[in-house]
Amino acid sequence: MARQRTPTAIARLTGELAKRPERYQDRAEPPTSDLGAPPADLSPAAVAVWMDLADEMPWLSGGDKWIVGLTARLSALTQAPDCPIGVYAQLRLCLASMGGTPADRSKVQWDDDESYDPLDEFLN
Repeated sequence: MARQRTPTAIARLTGELAKRPERYQDRAEPPTSDLGAPPADLSPAAVAVWMDLADEMPWLSGGDKWIVGLTARLSALTQAPDCPIGVYAQLRLCLASMGGTPADRSKVQWDDDESYDPLDEFLN
């Protein structure tokens, strides 16, 4: 089985794009939008979780709304005293897939200053 392709954004952050630009020359970046407001069908507890996730993980975009919604619902379920242990396992997986755990957060590089390009350190 072939390896999965490294997304261009990850290649840019890790320096792979600078080392092997020919691998990424024909790739297009998918457009992204803001995460936006929580869906109307979320419970008030899940809406609060959605807002917390949006504040704490600014790298989330509109394409992540489904996993954020699922995470918000699962997190709201954990407030019940008889919450099944499987809900916690799924919540952990959702958080990890969004870069919300300490180990996964180290893989996300976020910089609000869009004028900063780490590659400039090596090219200038």
